[in-house]
Amino acid sequence: MIARLAALLTCFAVLATPFMATAQPYDAGHAEVELIAERDVAVPGETIYLALDKTIDEGWHVYWRNAGDAGLPPQIFWDAPAFDDVTEGNEFIWPLPKLLPVVEGEIMDYGYDDQLTLPFQLTIPQDATGPITLSGIADYLICSDVCIPETAPISLTIDVGAEQVPNSDNAMKIAAALMAAPRPFEGNAAVVVNEGDLQLSLAPTLADTLTEAEVRFFPYEHQIVHAADQRVSVGEAGATLLLQANTRNPVEGALEGVIKVTEPDGMESGYIVSAPVSGSVLSGTLGSGGFAAVYGTGAAATGAPVMGLLAILYLAFLGGLVLNLMPCVLPVLSIKAIGMVQSASKGNAVELRAHGIAYTLGVLVAFGALAAAFVILRGFGEFWALGSLLQYPIIVAGLALGAFLLGLWLFGVFELGTSVQNVGSSAASRGGNAGAFATGLLAATAGAPCVGPFMVVALGATLERPAFDVFIVYLMLGLGLAAPFLILSFLPQLSRFLPKPGAWMERVKQFFAFPMFLTAAALLVVLGQQAGHGAVGWLVAGASLIAFGIWAMKSAGGSLRPVAMGLGALALLAGIALPLYTSATSAPAVAGTNTAYAAKYATEAWSPERVAELTAEGKGVFVDFTATWCIICQANKRTTLTQASVLDAMAESDIVFLVADFTNKDPMIAEELQLRGRPGVPMYLLFAPGEREPKLLPQTLTPSLMLEEIAQVAGNGA
Repeated sequence: MIARLAALLTCFAVLATPFMATAQPYDAGHAEVELIAERDVAVPGETIYLALDKTIDEGWHVYWRNAGDAGLPPQIFWDAPAFDDVTEGNEFIWPLPKLLPVVEGEIMDYGYDDQLTLPFQLTIPQDATGPITLSGIADYLICSDVCIPETAPISLTIDVGAEQVPNSDNAMKIAAALMAAPRPFEGNAAVVVNEGDLQLSLAPTLADTLTEAEVRFFPYEHQIVHAADQRVSVGEAGATLLLQANTRNPVEGALEGVIKVTEPDGMESGYIVSAPVSGSVLSGTLGSGGFAAVYGTGAAATGAPVMGLLAILYLAFLGGLVLNLMPCVLPVLSIKAIGMVQSASKGNAVELRAHGIAYTLGVLVAFGALAAAFVILRGFGEFWALGSLLQYPIIVAGLALGAFLLGLWLFGVFELGTSVQNVGSSAASRGGNAGAFATGLLAATAGAPCVGPFMVVALGATLERPAFDVFIVYLMLGLGLAAPFLILSFLPQLSRFLPKPGAWMERVKQFFAFPMFLTAAALLVVLGQQAGHGAVGWLVAGASLIAFGIWAMKSAGGSLRPVAMGLGALALLAGIALPLYTSATSAPAVAGTNTAYAAKYATEAWSPERVAELTAEGKGVFVDFTATWCIICQANKRTTLTQASVLDAMAESDIVFLVADFTNKDPMIAEELQLRGRPGVPMYLLFAPGEREPKLLPQTLTPSLMLEEIAQVAGNGA
């Protein structure tokens, strides 16, 4: 009581001194204590963060909100507040605690040592004017070999004005504490009470294997034996922690607390869990990895209900249908369309159906392979999406060569099955079914990176679903792509709407050679950014060798025919092998912002730390998650994000433009896409000035949409 009175008198003395009106650290004995704020000047009506900040002497510790078997958490006892919105200590945003073993295997506490920042929110009244002074007493128990109750007078003066003035040092400290705080677990959780045990199950999970990370549950109350070991298991249903129940304090309604995951490299993450009592362990899903990072994905990440499988399949089918209209697919489909016109003109319904089935099988095989790649890579903790195919230089080089070859074929430079020594004549003798199958494979491969709006929702919802669901969704996507030709092949009566064969077919075929050449050129740009100009040069040389090989084999005649054929074949092989080898072995470019883009439009490279810095300063942030190989990204860039009206509006609203370039693999960008439930780029995040949670913008942008969104967040931040 005497100590409390002395501390109060000290506090009054501090407040009575004019030059001490702002916060000053107070040495309470074994910790320096300070009340800090992210603003020096706040505006009326805004909610800001304050924090109780402690620097704890070496060898001493304080306690978490649940101290464990013994201890008391920090509290603030406020003096008469300047207004009613001052939150008390139980509203702290608590960082992840540490285990504090007192008696090994018998007494376990939870708390902190070294440095502790406890943020909490404060709302400035709309009618506030002039400076606002907050004062009170920080009360806490601090322990080493002995425990000592300490108190510290705290005070802070915040000016209220027309414009925000951030305190950069304090804002960074508070932002770091908020980023390190546990976030809600967006999956499903349940607890099964089984005599002396509690089985806490979580589904779904997405991460590295559980065996490589330490996992610990910290309860908000005392329903478990704190000092007992916690066994972790993982299976197809999810992750389960086996906890020893505290029979004197049974679980009623739900078990609440925090899951802390510590990676082998020391990185920590935490997730707030509320697990209702259930009759059985969850039968939810588990990404084939483990638990090292748990993310809410899909609709759940934005607060919407998780979609059922039927809804996902419907969107996947629509996405496949829309894929037929994508510019990367249309030239390939022209090949199939011409083939169907030829088959329909013969009046052979059996052949027409066979072509449709073969084409559909080709599409489904391709999408099945993509689903398998997704499931396998997910099992190794890798982020993978359809667009990720183009993050590998060897695949980009192969597609560029393929587009060039297709262009040559469409242009009539060679004819498969006739001109090149009757290669493929066996396929032709089977009515072209092999060709239809190959066309399906090609259409799916060309279309996969063209992720559209329906596909984003459907594929985003599969990120954490079991493997069977993933295969079904991908196959439904392929069925949507193949549906128009499949329906046409089974309804011969519709063939009367098809044009009659004629010379126009050759002209159309030649016309579509030019989009294929342009596709190859676009892929060269991607390859150059990924693997450097040397890889581009080798690919051009390879294309020249391929063209020479085709010319040599076509021109072969007389006694030199064997030599010309052999030389042509060698040129073909070299033209394919050299660019692929060079692309595979070239050092990849450093992931990050597109430097030309950044230089011209004054953008910066994205990182979570940079976002935290800018929002702490009270600035707005727009983040463009993009890639050179993403068609929608490039279209949005040219039509909207480089428009003077949009860039001027961002500058006027103090919104900083950041770019997250996903052209090459980047684990940090992949993690952010997973966190937001997106299967790939583009993704656009808009942070209002000073806000830490963004608005997720649509995939397709327009200048009017961007101006409207900028005006809205600027108004909120004013």
